[in-house]
Amino acid sequence: MLRHSFRSLILPGLLAGAFSLPVSAQLVPTAADSAKGGPADLGKMWTFDAPPAAYFQKTYNFTPDAKWFDETRLAALRFADYCSASFVSANGLVMTNHHCARESGTGVQRKGEDLNKTGFYAKTLTEERKVDGLFVDQLVQIEDITGRVQTAMGQAGSEEDKLQAREKAFDDIKKEYETKTGWQGLQLQTITFYNGGRYSLYGFKRYTDVRLVFMPELQLGFFGGDYDNFTYPRYALDCSFFRVYDNGKPLKTTHFFKFNPSGVREGEPIFVVGNPGRTERLKTVAELEFDRDLQTPATLDLLKNRSKALQAYNTTVKNDSILNEIFSYENSIKAISGQLAGLRDPFLMARKANFEKQFQAAATAKNLPADQLQTWKQLADNTTKLRTLFKDATYLAPNDRTVGQLLPFAALLVQYGQLAAQRPQDAERARGLVVAPVIKNRQIEEAYLAAHLAEAQAGLGNDDPYVKAALNGKTPAEAAAYLLKTTKLTDPEFIKDLATRGGSINSSSEPLLALARIGFPRYIQAAQQAQALSQQQEVLRGQLGRMLYAVYGAAVPPDATFSLRINDGVVKSYDYNGTKAPVVTTFSGLYDRSYSFAGQAAWQLPDRWKTPPTALLKEPMCFITTNDIIGGNSGSPMINKNREAVGLVFDGNIESLPGEFIFVPDANRSISVHAGGMIAAMRYIYKADRLVTELAGK
Repeated sequence: MLRHSFRSLILPGLLAGAFSLPVSAQLVPTAADSAKGGPADLGKMWTFDAPPAAYFQKTYNFTPDAKWFDETRLAALRFADYCSASFVSANGLVMTNHHCARESGTGVQRKGEDLNKTGFYAKTLTEERKVDGLFVDQLVQIEDITGRVQTAMGQAGSEEDKLQAREKAFDDIKKEYETKTGWQGLQLQTITFYNGGRYSLYGFKRYTDVRLVFMPELQLGFFGGDYDNFTYPRYALDCSFFRVYDNGKPLKTTHFFKFNPSGVREGEPIFVVGNPGRTERLKTVAELEFDRDLQTPATLDLLKNRSKALQAYNTTVKNDSILNEIFSYENSIKAISGQLAGLRDPFLMARKANFEKQFQAAATAKNLPADQLQTWKQLADNTTKLRTLFKDATYLAPNDRTVGQLLPFAALLVQYGQLAAQRPQDAERARGLVVAPVIKNRQIEEAYLAAHLAEAQAGLGNDDPYVKAALNGKTPAEAAAYLLKTTKLTDPEFIKDLATRGGSINSSSEPLLALARIGFPRYIQAAQQAQALSQQQEVLRGQLGRMLYAVYGAAVPPDATFSLRINDGVVKSYDYNGTKAPVVTTFSGLYDRSYSFAGQAAWQLPDRWKTPPTALLKEPMCFITTNDIIGGNSGSPMINKNREAVGLVFDGNIESLPGEFIFVPDANRSISVHAGGMIAAMRYIYKADRLVTELAGK
């Protein structure tokens, strides 16, 4: 199940991501140093700004014209702000993943219904249910704005000024295009490519009347649960269908991918059209070493601890929203674990090092300015400084998504106390904002606080003043229980008194407040320094991206930015676990897996699936290709050269997880639901004849 990662949990607010930065460390020489590496390691996420027609012709002896790319772009959709989708009929039918529909489809659930358990199928148009707040975006306009943005930044002075100049240019351009013919009424978005090497303005037509048509049960959409996540062979019916309405009627569109349930052939070229969320393949080796040593392990620990806390809570509560949050955590844990394994793989890191040397040599040979050639060194130097800030900015961060509500509130009180001491009049005006928090869930509050204290102990050490004050000889769990038991920060009268006498905040013995007075100033100092360095890094990364484009041009695609891309691959097996992966799995494998686990929870089948017709068993269910995908590609259509939908991307295998920083297609595989499998399930199990006819004809 492809989803975005939770890296932003490490640092709250505008500093999120400030530490996706390098630390300079030397690779241990191994035989892997002979790994080739090269521009191809940056992947195949091609933009529609520069369609790769010549590359497709050379690689597949297939020459799509401008109309082919235009029709492909107009049939593709962005599903809300987290997934991909596509039109698959002339009547506004939209295809995406089940795990994308879980974010919205269950919102139409009525009293007495459990759509996760039963699924949903609208037998008639009138039964299709509108999902409030759901929208899909169709990319209809593209404009290159690189020159204007880079000129504006070039005229600015400091790094902060350059970034402000960029944002002003973005705003000015959008205001100008709002009234241009062909752009009026569109959702305008500025898109950054190559970390600032190129910029585009995209105009989206937004459809807001989106109705649920079909969604299988959770047990089929997420068959195998987290155990089977990022694995293959796979047996998940991870699909859902919605419909776009216009003026109360199904949208009429000539831009859609016609369903082809007949199958895919091994070696056949396949194209994925969707919105990959984020890759960081242009990162320098120094930056990746930082991720390997500090950033990624810290993120992984944080996710594991929060998931554990929610699972403990949900054993008795059984709350669907909590369950979905656990799914997201567990999905990210598995994904980031795979990324960390890739970062620790000397072969992959050697490939990155070799490409970096090639890139530097090519930039030098192209006679790029000498100051630009210092970019790699400047990035590494900044990273050395950032490493010294990492612990305080990470383990002392008052983020209510990771440490609970009370410690961030204590930090807010510390800020208020400082304001009262320095500017009493401003503090008096802000007094009304200082209100005692209402703890939403005490069990989770305590578990998150305990997890935070354990992470601070591991990251900062037992001799750190913050850790000493927090634990005071107790375990993190004992300390968290004590702090919550003795705190007065939930007492409105106590908070009112503190706010009235702001200066007392600086001397109060309240335990969480005393702890915040130690940790929060350290966090602020580290975070402010990190912010300044991060601005420098952002400008330097943009410079690196401009160099990449100057050397390789559009022959190398930019990193993913949750913008529409097309990528190419072939239907192909791979070797794993001492055997060979089948290109296609069948429904018979679904039943074998369920019976093999005796119907245990993750592999349990709903009642309607327990007595299948024989004809279903031989039908294809999932298949694999070498396409280059990442989180955000969930719901992307798999199409062939005829622009026919042959599948629906929903996951990658374990070997694909290092794809965030490098694309090596040897064993990297995308996993899709087979178009024929979707039709077979609708025909034999759900009796969704209306939908079958709309998708496949007879």
